[in-house]
Amino acid sequence: MDQDYERRLLRQINHQNPSERRLAKSGCASSSPVSVKLGDRFIPTRAGSNWSVNFHCANENCRSPNQNHKAKEAGSDTGKDAVAYAALLRNELLGAGIEAVADPHADGRRHALPTEGTHSLFRYTIHTKRVPCDSGNEVSPYSLSPLSNKSHKLLRSPRKPARKISKIPFKVLDAPELQDDFYLNLVDWSAGNLLSVGLGACVYLWSACTSQVTRLCDLSVDGDSVTSVCWNDRGSLVAVGTHKGYVQIWDAAGGRKLTSLEGHSARVGALAWNGDQLSSGSRDRVILQRDVRTPPPAERRLQGHRQEVCGLKWSPDHQHLASGGNDNKLLVWNSSSLLPVQQYSDHLAAVKAIAWSPHQHGLLASGGGTADRCLRFWNTLTGQALQSTDTGSQVCNLAWSKHANELVSTHGYSQNQILVWKYPSLTQVAKLTGHSYRVLYLAVSPDGEAIVTGAGDETLRFWNVFSKTRCTKESKSVLNLFTRIR
Repeated sequence: MDQDYERRLLRQINHQNPSERRLAKSGCASSSPVSVKLGDRFIPTRAGSNWSVNFHCANENCRSPNQNHKAKEAGSDTGKDAVAYAALLRNELLGAGIEAVADPHADGRRHALPTEGTHSLFRYTIHTKRVPCDSGNEVSPYSLSPLSNKSHKLLRSPRKPARKISKIPFKVLDAPELQDDFYLNLVDWSAGNLLSVGLGACVYLWSACTSQVTRLCDLSVDGDSVTSVCWNDRGSLVAVGTHKGYVQIWDAAGGRKLTSLEGHSARVGALAWNGDQLSSGSRDRVILQRDVRTPPPAERRLQGHRQEVCGLKWSPDHQHLASGGNDNKLLVWNSSSLLPVQQYSDHLAAVKAIAWSPHQHGLLASGGGTADRCLRFWNTLTGQALQSTDTGSQVCNLAWSKHANELVSTHGYSQNQILVWKYPSLTQVAKLTGHSYRVLYLAVSPDGEAIVTGAGDETLRFWNVFSKTRCTKESKSVLNLFTRIR
């Protein structure tokens, strides 16, 4: 090339790109005396990129919060497939070395990416597979599969069979005159597999074994109506609370009334047995504890709520009583004091849904009404709040599984749904719909597998939601559960 022509061409390029020339001069003066040749192509440098971190964050950043919420509620098959696919990509692109798929619902834990031996995502060298002679599980050097040994182990790793919860009730019963009242408790399931239901002024018993229906009592002759029902632990006696404030004790086998207890001046909407002692909560804001074996005057009056008492539950060790009221308060009483030993005021609406955990001592769950919509968990041993989650609708009832660390909640405004939760991760295992009104009533079968729900649509629906097989995962001790991280 002619030297004059080359000189003119370089002068023209420098004249058209003065900013690049200044950048080159400053870069040369500050960093290195080596000359930098600039061209018309921009090639980004990837030397300082951490592709392991970028790839890990891409799955979360590219999805909206709504998509993340849907992914959290997805079924176990879809969740495990997504985790397996992500692990496979990490193995092939990043050399992560993952050999087993973790449970996507296991407390939100993710695959840990190894920090040693990380390398750039883009590489142009050919890697050959080195196969040890004594390894029978390695991929053959003559295999046509493009996957690495770790990915083959990942695909061959055993997977836990997915748990299936039917979205359709296995039985539906008509329940005419089942009241649509949030403050009543009209359904309970006995240890003898008898279901008691308060319909209007009558209490009916339905046998889950024979499907036979019998009428236990009729309060219409006294101008009264049923506001609550509750079986004792042995399943032989059923307590019936009435609108006029009476509490009647009935022998289910003989079909006869044993006694009628007075003391309340308004309707009795909540009942709870503790051995031979019966606790009753009323609209008159008073909780009465009475021993059915002693004369009626022997009673304890617990006064702590400022509005109607709508929830009562005794702890599994029979030492503490939890009460919820329309004053948005959750109170805990012991068996000796006339004043509450603990008071929780975090709920913003009536507290009807109360359930003690049968798996962790002192763990209490509660749910708030329409203005609150939250599930909250409490450590009654220390008086501390543990966890809470917004369910999006009115919480009407709560019940723990007898065999696994799960619980079910029923809801009213505005979803009218039934949710199954895994604790302590609080991930939704299933969402059941079918009721057209608020799901105000809930009871668990004696074997702990099925539940029955009742609503103002005058139907009772039976669902199989809990597994009878006890969870084999590592269970946290009471000390680990209630220890606060400092």
